Amino acid sequence: MQTILIVEDEIPISQVLKVYLQKANFKIEQVFDGGEVLGKLESSKPDLVLLDVMLPGKDGWEILKDIRQSSSCPVIMLTALGDVNYRLTGLNGGADDYISKPFIADEVVARVQAVLRRSRNSLEKEETVLRFGKLEFDCKSHRVTIDNVKVVLTPRDLSLLLFFARHPNQTFTRDQLIEHVWGWEYDGSDRAVDLAIKRLRKALSNWPESEGEIKTLRGLGYQLCVYKK
Repeated sequence: MQTILIVEDEIPISQVLKVYLQKANFKIEQVFDGGEVLGKLESSKPDLVLLDVMLPGKDGWEILKDIRQSSSCPVIMLTALGDVNYRLTGLNGGADDYISKPFIADEVVARVQAVLRRSRNSLEKEETVLRFGKLEFDCKSHRVTIDNVKVVLTPRDLSLLLFFARHPNQTFTRDQLIEHVWGWEYDGSDRAVDLAIKRLRKALSNWPESEGEIKTLRGLGYQLCVYKK
């Protein structure tokens, strides 16, 4: 049974989400104060975090940043702040999805299932290890390393990198990447692709340029250029 950590200070909302997610056969852990999240994350090791932005103790943006320093656990942001800039802040910070309040509980359950499904399916492939020079992707352990040093990635960024790795030196448009990595149910901006590429480039900054790079082909899309296998 997969575990969902609900981080929401409004107890009625948290309880409604708990009931609906339990009906979908998830185990639920709850936190109502931002300052308690990291401790609970370590003790319960959830499969996904539903993270409210406005929290006492520590806000959701800070918590997301802390999570991404050490974990690739999927995170879905919950917030009443509907402005597109807040959405981009969450996605750029490593969130896997973003749901604005008020929301329908059934939709939250569907989004949770979709994020977990993408995370799982992207890694259940036939290859065990993909290597491009010093860049190595272990599909079984979900571990990416550069010269044996671990690279911490969000599940979405991990899925994007794996898709590129399975199709080296091929160019993909934003729409194609959204279709293959984000999934058909994604209803956000294609700007999410650009933000993910930006994060990947930063995460792979220690990968020697002589071995490869994520390249932008103006007017065409993106590709993982591999010069050394």
